[in-house]
Amino acid sequence: MLDVRIDQQALEDLEAHLQGQLIFPSDDNYDKARRVWNGMIDRYPALIARCANAADVASVVRFAQSQHLPASVRGGGHNVAGISVCDGGILIDLSLMKAIQVDPTTQTVWAGAGLLLGEFVRETQMFGLGTTVGTISPTGLSGLTLGGGIGWLMGKYGLTVDSLLAVEIVTADGQVLRASATEHPDLFWGVRGGGGNFGVVTSFKFQLHPVGTLLAGMVVHPMARAREVLRFYREYTSNAPDELTCLAIFATMPDGLAAVIIALCYCGPLDEGERVIAPVRKFGPPLVDLIQPMSYLDLTTMIDMTLPNGRYYYDKSSTLKGELSDEAIDTLIASASSFTSPFSQVLIPHVHGAACRIAPTATAVAALRDEAYVIEIIAAWEKSEARQHIEWARAFWEAMEPFATRGVYINFLNDEKEERIRASYGINYDRLVALKNTYDPTNFFHFNQNIKPTV
Repeated sequence: MLDVRIDQQALEDLEAHLQGQLIFPSDDNYDKARRVWNGMIDRYPALIARCANAADVASVVRFAQSQHLPASVRGGGHNVAGISVCDGGILIDLSLMKAIQVDPTTQTVWAGAGLLLGEFVRETQMFGLGTTVGTISPTGLSGLTLGGGIGWLMGKYGLTVDSLLAVEIVTADGQVLRASATEHPDLFWGVRGGGGNFGVVTSFKFQLHPVGTLLAGMVVHPMARAREVLRFYREYTSNAPDELTCLAIFATMPDGLAAVIIALCYCGPLDEGERVIAPVRKFGPPLVDLIQPMSYLDLTTMIDMTLPNGRYYYDKSSTLKGELSDEAIDTLIASASSFTSPFSQVLIPHVHGAACRIAPTATAVAALRDEAYVIEIIAAWEKSEARQHIEWARAFWEAMEPFATRGVYINFLNDEKEERIRASYGINYDRLVALKNTYDPTNFFHFNQNIKPTV
């Protein structure tokens, strides 16, 4: 742990005014409070501020600035790189901020930054409403949204940020602002994909959409048929309607079977969905067919057990250019067949439909506005030597590079160099730098996929 000197009177003043809680390294709950989803992350903040509201966050930001303390921000703590926790600084923990208010008349919701996806979906589904969220329920709503947000409904309703109407945000000078299309529109543009570079978003306002019973689930095929399955996946998704979102997965089943899986969600009428997904049921046929009517919450939790909290994770990602070529398929299979751990996975979501009908410059997200297949290589293991698993993921990623574009989904980046971050933002990068110069010229918020200011 770093040797950090904090003015005692300033600390006492902060503690007296905070509605939340300060957690110190000497506290019994400190070790648990500093941990995140990825068991590899083992960092020791000098102080953890568990904030209750935006006023708390503003107070902590001003305190950190006055004490020259680095500050990181944690919503759900589900980022593989673990950049929400810093060594020797102050961790701004938003996990208490779970307020949520649904307005069924306007089909909108204000949601606190500490909500996890499962909590958000559970509340909005009480009104038969929802929006695009990710595929794992323990993911934080905050991080998902600020990075763009891909998920099961993106073909119909776009990325998560495409349904974002407004945010409440604490900037680097400790101000609490409202940003929307009419209030600080430049800042609102930037938070829709720009990550945590411009402040701490404390609540989000979303447009919700009708979401009823879904036709969803997965079919399982043996790895020996992977080439046929991925070629079928390519052809099938090339004509997918907006209501259909698909995900191919390489994984090891609980019984030890190496498998290639097609998971899907159809969010239109069930009878039409049965017609649309019929080719998936018939192809092969699969070893197991688990596609059935289910709720959005059940779908959001469907693969939770495969990525549990505390396991060790490392990932690399790419976005394929053009179609899923035969050469790319062969490379995927060769690399996935050499898993170094039965817990590792490769996810290949298909991005299409409404998500790709938004102009690249309309939000800060630039890398997901063309139809594409995204490759997420997840090395996962229990407590053991990390090197072989990390080397496998890196070698896999390098093998896929000839088929990849320069840009990649920001939420899938690990601890990356500036060049890759710049490429991911593409045409929007210079505008984001100008925004950083305005709202965070000293780069106070730098524990993120960082956009460096130039002033």
